[in-house]
Amino acid sequence: MIDHGLKDKVALITGGNNPFGIGAAIARAFASHGTQVFVHYFRQATEPPDGNQKAHEPQDPGLAFFLRQQVKTADGLLESIRDSGGNAESWEGDLREPENVHRLYEQAEKAFGHVDILVNNAAAYAADTFLPPNTSGEETELWEGGPAISTIDVVSHDRHFAVNSRAVAILMSKFASRIIERQNSWGRIINISADCAWGCPREISYRASKYALESYSRSAAAELGPYGITVNIVSPGPVQSGYITAEAEEALIADIPLRRIGRPEDIANAVVFLASEQASWITGQLLFVHGGHRMALGR
Repeated sequence: MIDHGLKDKVALITGGNNPFGIGAAIARAFASHGTQVFVHYFRQATEPPDGNQKAHEPQDPGLAFFLRQQVKTADGLLESIRDSGGNAESWEGDLREPENVHRLYEQAEKAFGHVDILVNNAAAYAADTFLPPNTSGEETELWEGGPAISTIDVVSHDRHFAVNSRAVAILMSKFASRIIERQNSWGRIINISADCAWGCPREISYRASKYALESYSRSAAAELGPYGITVNIVSPGPVQSGYITAEAEEALIADIPLRRIGRPEDIANAVVFLASEQASWITGQLLFVHGGHRMALGR
C-alpha cells in the first residue's frame, strides 16, 4: 500500500454538510488516511422547486433532493468518520461574511492546533444570465425541474464572488501566513473549480467566480512555492452530488467518453493525491477530473 504521508496531518475542508457531496467525500477520504479533519459547512435556507408535499421528502436525485441535503448539518459526516476510527470536528459559518472567514481558522486551530492542508470546496451557485427576463426563445430553467435562471444583478454577482473567489483568496492568505510563521516548510492548498470556468452561458457568475479562483491559485503557487506550499486546482465535470436527475444523467453521459457521470469519490481521490507526498513536486496545475467531458472544446 502506498503511504501518502498524510497520517496525523490536519485538513481544513470547506463546504462539507451535503452527505452526498464532494466536500463530505473529501473529508472521508482524508480521514481514511489518518488525517485529522476539520469540516466547515453552511446550511442554506432553500425551498423545493414546487409547493407539493412530495417535494419535501424527495427520494430520487434532482433539485428537490439536493436542496434537502443543503439544510443538513455535518453531524452525520462526523459520526461516520469517528465510527471508522477517524478524528473530525466541524463549524458552521456563512463565508459571505468576512468575519466568518477569520473565525474559521480560529475554530480549526482551537480543535487541532494548526492546519496543514486547505481544501476550498464551498461554493455559492445560482443560474444567471446577461439576457433580460422573458427573452424570446430562452429557457427559464437549465433543464426540466432544474434551477431557475435570473438576469445578473448586484446580488447574484456579489454572492458568487464573495464565496467562490474572495473567501478562497483570504483563506489562502491566512493559511500561508500561518505556515510561514511556523517555519513548517510543508503545506497543501487544493481549490475546487468547475470544468467550464472559462465561460458558460446561463451560469455566468458561478463560472466567472471559479475562473477567478483559478487565477488566484496560480498566483499563490508562484508566491508560496519557496515556502514549501503547493497550490493546485481540481476541476470536476458533472458529479452526482444529488442534483442530477436520471433524465439529465442520460443526456450528460453522451458527452462523456467514459460514459458515466462523476462520483464525489472521484474528486476526493484527486484531492488526496495532490495533498500527498507523491505530488510534492506538482504545483500551479489545473487537473480536470471529468471522464473526458468537454474534450471536444479543447478543455
